[in-house]
Amino acid sequence: MDVMAWASVGLWAVAAALFGWYSARIARQITYVTLADGRRQAREMPLAFRLVRPLTPNVKAMALRPEFRRSRERADAQLVAAGYEGVLQGWEFVALKALVPLTLLPLWCLLVYAAGKTSAPLARFAVPLMALGGLLFALYPILWLKKVTARRQRAIMKALPFVLDMLTLSIEAGMDFMLALQRNIERRAIDPLGEELIRVVHEIQLGAPRRVALKALGQRVNIPDVRSVMNALVQADELGVSVGMILRIQADQMRLHRFERAEKLANEAPVKLLGPLLLFIFPSVFLILLGPVLYRMFQQL
Repeated sequence: MDVMAWASVGLWAVAAALFGWYSARIARQITYVTLADGRRQAREMPLAFRLVRPLTPNVKAMALRPEFRRSRERADAQLVAAGYEGVLQGWEFVALKALVPLTLLPLWCLLVYAAGKTSAPLARFAVPLMALGGLLFALYPILWLKKVTARRQRAIMKALPFVLDMLTLSIEAGMDFMLALQRNIERRAIDPLGEELIRVVHEIQLGAPRRVALKALGQRVNIPDVRSVMNALVQADELGVSVGMILRIQADQMRLHRFERAEKLANEAPVKLLGPLLLFIFPSVFLILLGPVLYRMFQQL
């Protein structure tokens, strides 16, 4: 091997070591979001986002173009619903959707090419693997945002009936709505619903009308059930109806909806299990039962 080949190998080794060091350093970083009361909560971001995010200012002008205005607004709303407000901005997410495939796809193609040099069967599938990697990298930001949004919404829906019950008991015991809300926040561990309630209390303390803060909560989380609860509380505030009675009715409805969702998922389970049964379990049973018989038949033939 000549000097140029050794120099090329050395440069590639140095580049790989530097990239590994940079990736390990980025992986140790923790991202936080600041709540309305000043406390900080950790937010997990994918390693791919953290690796590429320093490059987003280079394409900020493109992401802020009028053509991407609807994409930025939609990304802002989804990031707020996912709990990443202040961590990622809409234009940054639009930039990441372009930068993740552009930066990571060449590395993936290089790895596939290097693996194809050492394995002939893998070399035949190099082009499909590269195309599949490009598709996955292009869809990954969108799929990640949908996943974290759905996870946060599930956590809010799971905690909502219990919070409504506690507020109902507190108000029926003689507490004011705001005092009951503050006590509930203080006594419970911080969860997604608690973070939203902290923001509601903070907005009201800063002078926002209660109905405005409650409506803003329903718009942020983007959950129909939560929006209906907030609208009911706003109507009770406007009409002078007992808040405790409204909360009790809404809590009963939330429990009924949760039971219906659980029943729906239970009914969908047999249909979802049908595919694995047909693809894996039935062929396995067929091979186990008839495998020895077929083996003897082939031996005799």
